[in-house]
Amino acid sequence: MTIKDHIQYLKDTTVKEIEARKAHDENKNHQSLLIDIREKDEVKSGSPTGAIRLSKGLLEMQIEHIVTNKEQDIFLLCASGNRSVISANSLVQMGYENVFSVQGGFKGWKDSGLPFEVPETLNESDYERYKRHLLIPEIGEEGQIKLLNSKVLVVGAGGIGSPVALYLAAAGIGTLAIIDDDIVDKTNLQRQILHTNDSVGTSKVGSAKKRLEALNPDINVITYEERLTRENVDHIIGAYDVVLDGTDNFNTRYLINDACVKHKVPNVHGSVFQFEGQVSTFWPAKDDTSPCYRCLYPAPPPPELAPSCAEAGILGVLPGTIGLLCATETIKIIIGFGELLTGKLLVYNAADWEFDIFDVQKDASCKYCNNKETEYPEYVEYEETCTL
Repeated sequence: MTIKDHIQYLKDTTVKEIEARKAHDENKNHQSLLIDIREKDEVKSGSPTGAIRLSKGLLEMQIEHIVTNKEQDIFLLCASGNRSVISANSLVQMGYENVFSVQGGFKGWKDSGLPFEVPETLNESDYERYKRHLLIPEIGEEGQIKLLNSKVLVVGAGGIGSPVALYLAAAGIGTLAIIDDDIVDKTNLQRQILHTNDSVGTSKVGSAKKRLEALNPDINVITYEERLTRENVDHIIGAYDVVLDGTDNFNTRYLINDACVKHKVPNVHGSVFQFEGQVSTFWPAKDDTSPCYRCLYPAPPPPELAPSCAEAGILGVLPGTIGLLCATETIKIIIGFGELLTGKLLVYNAADWEFDIFDVQKDASCKYCNNKETEYPEYVEYEETCTL
C-alpha cells in the first residue's frame, strides 16, 4: 500500500476531517484546540492565529501535557492535509476521541482567507543554548521567547541577588537590570557568588555585569550604580516586567513594595537571616485577593530591635537556596505556568530542613494595595535597618 493509499484508508475508516473555516470558527469560540504540527521552518512562513505550534515529531510525546481531556475537540493542521491525517490516527490510537484533520492544511487555510500570523521564532544559536527548556511542554519555544522578551530588575547584587541574576541570565531573560550602589568587600565573598576575589574594591554592579555577560553574552545587562530612592524609583521600576527584591533593609523593601503596587509590577521578595529565609510574591494587580508586602508587615520594626547582618551573621549557602526559589518564581511569572507564591509566604529553616508555607491575607485596611484611585500615598523614608 502506498502512502497515498494509506492516507485515504485512514480517512475512510478512522480519521475525521473538518473544513478550515469551520475549524477557525470553533477555535475562535474556544470550543476546540487548533494544533499546527508543521516543522519550525514551515511555520516561519505563517501559522493560523492562535494556534498551538507543536511539530509532528513531538506531538505524541507532549500531547498529554497539553490536552488532559480526551473528549476535547482537537484540530490538527499540516501543510496540505496529509501528515495531519496520520497524526490524527496516532492520537485516536492513544484514546483521544474527537480528533480532526483540517482539510487542505495551511494552504487551504490561507486560500480560505482565514487569519494567520508570522510567529516569532528562535534563531539557531538560541535553539542550541535553550534546548533543555524547549523540551519541556510548559515552556517550549513560546515560553522561551517570553523570557527573551522580558525585562527583570534585580534590586541588590548581594547574597540573594547573586544566584537570582546568574540563573535568570542563564535562563535567557532578555533584559536583566541590577541596581546597587555598594562596592565588593572581602566579607561578601562568603555568599555573594556573583563576585570574585579580583572584584574586591570595585562596584558590585560592574562586577555583576562582567560575570553575567560572560555567562550569556546575548542578553542585555543594564546596571544602575546608585541606591533606589524616592526620586528615582518610579523611573526605574516602571520600566520592568518583574522586580526581584533581594535587599537587606526595610527602607528599600517598603519603597519597592509601594512602587510595585503603584506600577502594577509583580514583586518577588526574598530575605535571609542566620539559618532562615523567606520567599513570597506580592502582586495585588494579579487579582482582588493578592496582598502586598504591607499586608504582611504593615510597618518596619524599631531600628534597635533589628540587628545588622554583621552583628547577626548568616549561613553562606542560605542566600543561594532563597535566590534559586526567587529565580524560579520569576520565570514562572513570565512564562505563566505553575502555582505562584502570591498570598503565601514560604519559610525555610536550613538548620532543621523545614519548609513551611503560610497563607497571607490581603489587609482590607491597607491604603496601598486597596487603593483604587490614581493617586497613591507618598513614598515613606524609614530609618535604615537590616535583617529579616
